[in-house]
Amino acid sequence: MAGWSTQKGHALALAIDNIDTDQLIPARFMSAPRSEGYGQYLLHDMRRDDDEQLTAEFPLNRHEGISILVAGHNFGSGSSREAAVYALVDAGIRAVIAPSFGDIFANNAINNGLLPAQVDAQKVMQLQHALKDAPAQVSIDLPASRLTLGDITVTFELDEGWRVKLINGWDDIDLTRQHMQAIGAHRKNRNKAAPWAWPNKPN
Repeated sequence: MAGWSTQKGHALALAIDNIDTDQLIPARFMSAPRSEGYGQYLLHDMRRDDDEQLTAEFPLNRHEGISILVAGHNFGSGSSREAAVYALVDAGIRAVIAPSFGDIFANNAINNGLLPAQVDAQKVMQLQHALKDAPAQVSIDLPASRLTLGDITVTFELDEGWRVKLINGWDDIDLTRQHMQAIGAHRKNRNKAAPWAWPNKPN
């Protein structure tokens, strides 16, 4: 997974609250291999009619090359399925801007290089208003926790550990590996201090 510290891309207003993980990717598609790309299933049932045809009314169907979504409250709530993040990433989405996120979704997003940028609700509405007619370019600065759309500049909340993971392209395992020397020293000290707690070594 490639890390990043700045990002520029076209943003789309998706002013819908409570988009949950089952809407992001319906469960019936999760048996498909990831190698086929989950982007084709992103928001499948919201984007299509009863005949499986894309509807012109849904914002994401009217524009191509979108990499940033400006969404509503409680984005990514529901089940813990990581495939919801896969669907976004495979569709080319690099960041979602919203007033709030499902906790597990946000953690899964970080581990897959997707930024869940939590922004004040009034600022989100301002961004959505600026995007109501057409997508526009948004610049994201991870180190500064700042994003810019035209003359609108807002800050977003981001845990410092999450920022480090995004910039370096790390997941939880990669982050743990950065502390292997300290972990090894701790194990050695604990082995000496409490040898009874460690399995017997073979002769």
